[in-house]
Amino acid sequence: MNHQQSTMNLQRLVISPTQRQNQQILLTESQQHYLVRVLRLTEGDRFIAMDGEGNWWLSELMANLTQATIIESIPIQTELPCAITLIAAMPKGSGFEDIISAATELGVTDIIPIKSDRTILNPSPRKLERWRRIAQEAAEQSERQIVPTIIDPLDFTSAIKQAIDSTTHCYICVARGNVPHLLNCLPKLEVIDPGDGQDKGDEGGFSHIRVTTNDNSETRPYIQNPVPDERSEGSKRSIIAIATGPEGGWTPQEIEQAIAAGFQPVSLGHRILRAVTAPLMALSLIAASLETPKR
Repeated sequence: MNHQQSTMNLQRLVISPTQRQNQQILLTESQQHYLVRVLRLTEGDRFIAMDGEGNWWLSELMANLTQATIIESIPIQTELPCAITLIAAMPKGSGFEDIISAATELGVTDIIPIKSDRTILNPSPRKLERWRRIAQEAAEQSERQIVPTIIDPLDFTSAIKQAIDSTTHCYICVARGNVPHLLNCLPKLEVIDPGDGQDKGDEGGFSHIRVTTNDNSETRPYIQNPVPDERSEGSKRSIIAIATGPEGGWTPQEIEQAIAAGFQPVSLGHRILRAVTAPLMALSLIAASLETPKR
């Protein structure tokens, strides 16, 4: 077993970037409890600290059990080659928790909960906090580099405007009508090796992706850890945004509004999917399309 394989077997723990002080990590009380009381770690035991922004560190618990020392950075690439935004109407009950957990595993970058005309759920601040904790736990379990961002719920109009303003390709899933399948509409992404004449990125490896649609082709920087860069004003964070509806589906007015704003209506197949199933189907198709080796 090589060094990287052995580190992958260690427990992963999401920390806030502010907890890192030079080569030390200041653990919160809940993290101390989890590492020491639940996992039974002691002085000198190691774990992986991840800041949710693309960085992993091999860390060692110190004698006081309230801090950890960073041993080394761990190179990792588990993210999709571009950022994906999920715009999901909130189903009743605990269904949105299942969406968040599975969407995180599938590689989503941002989740926008929306209040559509047929949405019943009105989550409390406590519920939002729980959703973000579920995303963090799912990111740890699935070895994500980042923890998806879950914004406060938006109404339908605000959600589609935010998506159009920050995303290159926007799709809305509809259950009926003569619309193309999502797989036939997704842009083709090709990761370009620096040896192909492109400058090598700061972290090494790939530095650009070529985005091809039926209309045109463009080359843009390859986001190895798709976290927003506040310095690049006006840049679009995501390449793909996908919107899925509530129980009972979108209203005709909502579909018309999304199309008028620039969304492409797409189908997920001939069957009618539940509000919890549709987002996962859509994200699975997107992830498979992005990660399938090109022949």
